[in-house]
Amino acid sequence: MKKTLRIVSIVFLSLLALLLVTYLVLNEKLPEGQSGPDADELAQLMVTALNKPAWDTTKTVSWTFKDIHDYEWNREVHTVKLKWDDNEVILNPADKSGIVLNAQNHALDQVNKLINTAWDYFNNDSFWLCAPYKVFDPGTERSIVTLKDGTQGLKVTYTSGGSTPGDTYVWILDDDHKPIAIKMWASILPIGGMKFSWENYLTLPSGAMIAQDHYLYNSVNIDLTKVR
Repeated sequence: MKKTLRIVSIVFLSLLALLLVTYLVLNEKLPEGQSGPDADELAQLMVTALNKPAWDTTKTVSWTFKDIHDYEWNREVHTVKLKWDDNEVILNPADKSGIVLNAQNHALDQVNKLINTAWDYFNNDSFWLCAPYKVFDPGTERSIVTLKDGTQGLKVTYTSGGSTPGDTYVWILDDDHKPIAIKMWASILPIGGMKFSWENYLTLPSGAMIAQDHYLYNSVNIDLTKVR
Protein backbone atom coordinates (compact mmCIF):
# COMPACT_ATOMS: atom_id res chain seq x y z
CA MET A 1 0.00 0.00 0.00
CA LYS A 2 2.79 2.43 0.91
CA LYS A 3 4.55 1.69 -2.38
CA THR A 4 1.34 2.34 -4.31
CA LEU A 5 0.74 5.64 -2.51
CA ARG A 6 4.36 6.64 -3.18
CA ILE A 7 3.91 5.93 -6.92
CA VAL A 8 0.64 7.86 -7.00
CA SER A 9 2.31 10.78 -5.22
CA ILE A 10 5.21 10.79 -7.67
CA VAL A 11 2.85 10.71 -10.66
CA PHE A 12 0.73 13.51 -9.18
CA LEU A 13 3.76 15.70 -8.45
CA SER A 14 5.15 15.01 -11.92
CA LEU A 15 1.88 16.07 -13.55
CA LEU A 16 1.76 19.16 -11.34
CA ALA A 17 5.31 20.06 -12.33
CA LEU A 18 4.48 19.51 -16.00
CA LEU A 19 1.46 21.78 -15.75
CA LEU A 20 3.54 24.43 -14.01
CA VAL A 21 6.26 24.29 -16.67
CA THR A 22 3.63 24.43 -19.42
CA TYR A 23 2.09 27.49 -17.80
CA LEU A 24 5.42 29.25 -17.38
CA VAL A 25 6.45 28.51 -20.98
CA LEU A 26 3.18 29.28 -22.75
CA ASN A 27 1.56 31.94 -20.59
CA GLU A 28 1.99 35.41 -22.08
CA LYS A 29 1.39 38.80 -20.56
CA LEU A 30 -1.29 40.85 -22.30
CA PRO A 31 0.63 43.18 -24.65
CA GLU A 32 0.25 46.92 -24.53
CA GLY A 33 -1.29 48.44 -27.64
CA GLN A 34 -1.47 51.82 -29.33
CA SER A 35 -5.05 52.93 -29.97
CA GLY A 36 -6.16 55.57 -32.42
CA PRO A 37 -6.85 56.04 -36.14
CA ASP A 38 -4.08 53.64 -37.22
CA ALA A 39 -5.66 50.83 -35.21
CA ASP A 40 -9.08 51.53 -36.69
CA GLU A 41 -7.52 51.58 -40.16
CA LEU A 42 -5.91 48.18 -39.59
CA ALA A 43 -9.22 46.80 -38.37
CA GLN A 44 -10.93 48.18 -41.45
CA LEU A 45 -8.34 46.56 -43.70
CA MET A 46 -9.04 43.24 -41.99
CA VAL A 47 -12.82 43.31 -42.39
CA THR A 48 -12.43 44.55 -45.97
CA ALA A 49 -10.22 41.55 -46.75
CA LEU A 50 -13.06 39.31 -45.55
CA ASN A 51 -15.75 41.24 -47.46
CA LYS A 52 -17.69 42.53 -44.45
CA PRO A 53 -20.42 44.15 -46.61
CA ALA A 54 -21.19 40.64 -47.85
CA TRP A 55 -21.42 39.36 -44.26
CA ASP A 56 -23.69 42.25 -43.31
CA THR A 57 -26.10 41.25 -46.08
CA THR A 58 -25.94 37.49 -45.40
CA LYS A 59 -29.53 36.73 -44.41
CA THR A 60 -29.09 33.21 -43.06
CA VAL A 61 -26.18 31.01 -42.08
CA SER A 62 -26.06 27.54 -40.59
CA TRP A 63 -23.20 25.48 -39.21
CA THR A 64 -22.27 22.70 -36.82
CA PHE A 65 -19.83 23.43 -34.01
CA LYS A 66 -17.46 20.52 -33.30
CA ASP A 67 -20.16 18.02 -34.32
CA ILE A 68 -22.13 18.76 -31.13
CA HIS A 69 -24.14 21.97 -31.66
CA ASP A 70 -26.23 22.58 -34.78
CA TYR A 71 -27.21 26.15 -35.71
CA GLU A 72 -29.61 27.87 -38.08
CA TRP A 73 -29.16 31.63 -37.73
CA ASN A 74 -31.76 33.86 -39.36
CA ARG A 75 -30.00 37.20 -39.31
CA GLU A 76 -32.97 39.02 -40.86
CA VAL A 77 -35.34 38.31 -37.96
CA HIS A 78 -32.53 37.87 -35.40
CA THR A 79 -33.38 34.34 -34.28
CA VAL A 80 -31.22 31.25 -33.87
CA LYS A 81 -32.38 27.65 -33.85
CA LEU A 82 -29.95 25.58 -31.82
CA LYS A 83 -29.95 21.80 -31.36
CA TRP A 84 -27.75 19.78 -29.02
CA ASP A 85 -28.29 16.35 -27.51
CA ASP A 86 -32.08 16.01 -27.26
CA ASN A 87 -32.63 19.76 -26.83
CA GLU A 88 -33.89 22.31 -29.33
CA VAL A 89 -34.14 26.03 -28.58
CA ILE A 90 -35.19 28.98 -30.69
CA LEU A 91 -33.16 31.85 -29.28
CA ASN A 92 -33.51 35.61 -29.59
CA PRO A 93 -29.94 36.79 -28.90
CA ALA A 94 -30.94 40.45 -28.70
CA ASP A 95 -32.74 40.04 -25.37
CA LYS A 96 -31.60 36.56 -24.30
CA SER A 97 -35.15 35.23 -24.59
CA GLY A 98 -36.07 31.97 -26.20
CA ILE A 99 -38.49 29.15 -26.75
CA VAL A 100 -37.73 25.56 -25.81
CA LEU A 101 -39.38 23.12 -28.16
CA ASN A 102 -41.19 20.36 -26.28
CA ALA A 103 -41.09 22.61 -23.23
CA GLN A 104 -43.97 20.64 -21.74
CA ASN A 105 -41.44 17.93 -20.97
CA HIS A 106 -39.46 20.25 -18.69
CA ALA A 107 -40.07 22.12 -15.46
CA LEU A 108 -39.99 25.93 -15.68
CA ASP A 109 -36.54 26.19 -14.08
CA GLN A 110 -35.23 23.63 -16.58
CA VAL A 111 -36.68 25.65 -19.47
CA ASN A 112 -34.93 28.81 -18.25
CA LYS A 113 -31.70 26.88 -17.76
CA LEU A 114 -31.86 25.53 -21.32
CA ILE A 115 -32.41 29.04 -22.71
CA ASN A 116 -29.43 30.37 -20.73
CA THR A 117 -27.33 27.43 -21.90
CA ALA A 118 -28.32 28.12 -25.51
CA TRP A 119 -27.31 31.77 -25.03
CA ASP A 120 -23.87 30.79 -23.74
CA TYR A 121 -23.40 28.22 -26.50
CA PHE A 122 -24.33 30.73 -29.19
CA ASN A 123 -22.01 33.40 -27.81
CA ASN A 124 -19.08 30.99 -27.82
CA ASP A 125 -19.80 29.09 -31.02
CA SER A 126 -20.69 32.12 -33.15
CA PHE A 127 -17.37 33.68 -32.13
CA TRP A 128 -15.54 30.97 -34.07
CA LEU A 129 -17.83 31.65 -37.00
CA CYS A 130 -17.71 35.41 -37.34
CA ALA A 131 -15.40 37.04 -34.76
CA PRO A 132 -13.38 39.02 -37.33
CA TYR A 133 -16.54 40.81 -38.44
CA LYS A 134 -17.22 42.01 -34.87
CA VAL A 135 -14.17 44.22 -34.29
CA PHE A 136 -16.26 47.38 -34.60
CA ASP A 137 -19.12 46.16 -32.40
CA PRO A 138 -20.31 48.46 -29.58
CA GLY A 139 -18.06 48.11 -26.56
CA THR A 140 -14.92 47.19 -28.52
CA GLU A 141 -11.57 48.89 -28.16
CA ARG A 142 -8.91 48.50 -30.87
CA SER A 143 -5.17 49.01 -30.73
CA ILE A 144 -2.04 47.97 -32.60
CA VAL A 145 0.56 45.71 -30.98
CA THR A 146 3.99 44.68 -32.21
CA LEU A 147 4.33 40.91 -32.53
CA LYS A 148 7.50 38.94 -31.84
CA ASP A 149 8.39 38.86 -35.55
CA GLY A 150 8.11 42.64 -35.76
CA THR A 151 4.80 42.69 -37.65
CA GLN A 152 1.66 44.42 -36.47
CA GLY A 153 -1.22 42.65 -34.78
CA LEU A 154 -4.69 43.98 -34.11
CA LYS A 155 -5.64 43.93 -30.44
CA VAL A 156 -9.37 43.99 -29.70
CA THR A 157 -10.87 44.20 -26.21
CA TYR A 158 -14.58 43.59 -25.60
CA THR A 159 -15.52 45.80 -22.69
CA SER A 160 -19.18 44.73 -22.76
CA GLY A 161 -21.53 42.21 -24.33
CA GLY A 162 -21.39 38.45 -24.68
CA SER A 163 -20.97 35.94 -21.87
CA THR A 164 -17.46 37.03 -20.81
CA PRO A 165 -16.98 40.79 -21.21
CA GLY A 166 -13.42 41.99 -20.70
CA ASP A 167 -11.79 39.38 -22.92
CA THR A 168 -9.00 40.53 -25.24
CA TYR A 169 -7.81 39.06 -28.53
CA VAL A 170 -4.91 39.80 -30.86
CA TRP A 171 -5.46 39.07 -34.53
CA ILE A 172 -2.48 37.97 -36.63
CA LEU A 173 -2.90 38.92 -40.29
CA ASP A 174 -1.29 37.87 -43.57
CA ASP A 175 0.07 40.29 -46.16
CA ASP A 176 -3.46 40.84 -47.47
CA HIS A 177 -4.72 41.62 -43.94
CA LYS A 178 -6.74 38.42 -43.76
CA PRO A 179 -6.72 36.76 -40.30
CA ILE A 180 -4.55 33.65 -40.10
CA ALA A 181 -4.48 33.25 -36.31
CA ILE A 182 -5.75 34.70 -33.07
CA LYS A 183 -4.18 34.92 -29.61
CA MET A 184 -6.56 34.98 -26.66
CA TRP A 185 -6.61 36.46 -23.19
CA ALA A 186 -10.00 35.16 -22.07
CA SER A 187 -11.43 34.46 -18.63
CA ILE A 188 -12.36 30.89 -19.58
CA LEU A 189 -8.82 30.02 -20.71
CA PRO A 190 -6.14 29.01 -18.19
CA ILE A 191 -3.21 30.43 -20.16
CA GLY A 192 -2.86 33.93 -21.56
CA GLY A 193 -2.02 34.26 -25.23
CA MET A 194 -3.26 30.84 -26.33
CA LYS A 195 -2.95 30.80 -30.13
CA PHE A 196 -5.53 29.35 -32.51
CA SER A 197 -5.22 29.29 -36.28
CA TRP A 198 -7.87 30.85 -38.52
CA GLU A 199 -7.80 28.81 -41.72
CA ASN A 200 -9.59 26.75 -44.37
CA TYR A 201 -11.76 29.63 -45.53
CA LEU A 202 -15.10 29.02 -47.19
CA THR A 203 -16.73 31.75 -49.28
CA LEU A 204 -20.49 31.82 -48.76
CA PRO A 205 -22.82 32.53 -51.70
CA SER A 206 -23.12 36.08 -50.36
CA GLY A 207 -19.35 36.53 -50.72
CA ALA A 208 -18.58 36.51 -46.97
CA MET A 209 -15.56 34.46 -45.91
CA ILE A 210 -15.69 32.00 -43.00
CA ALA A 211 -12.71 30.14 -41.52
CA GLN A 212 -13.73 26.56 -40.82
CA ASP A 213 -10.69 25.34 -38.84
CA HIS A 214 -9.03 26.76 -35.74
CA TYR A 215 -6.10 24.68 -34.50
CA LEU A 216 -4.61 25.21 -31.05
CA TYR A 217 -0.83 25.00 -31.50
CA ASN A 218 -1.38 22.75 -34.57
CA SER A 219 -3.11 20.09 -32.46
CA VAL A 220 -6.69 20.40 -31.17
CA ASN A 221 -9.11 21.78 -33.76
CA ILE A 222 -12.13 23.95 -33.02
CA ASP A 223 -13.82 23.01 -36.28
CA LEU A 224 -16.97 24.23 -38.00
CA THR A 225 -18.69 21.89 -40.42
CA LYS A 226 -21.75 22.04 -42.66
CA VAL A 227 -21.26 25.80 -43.07
CA ARG A 228 -23.76 27.13 -45.56
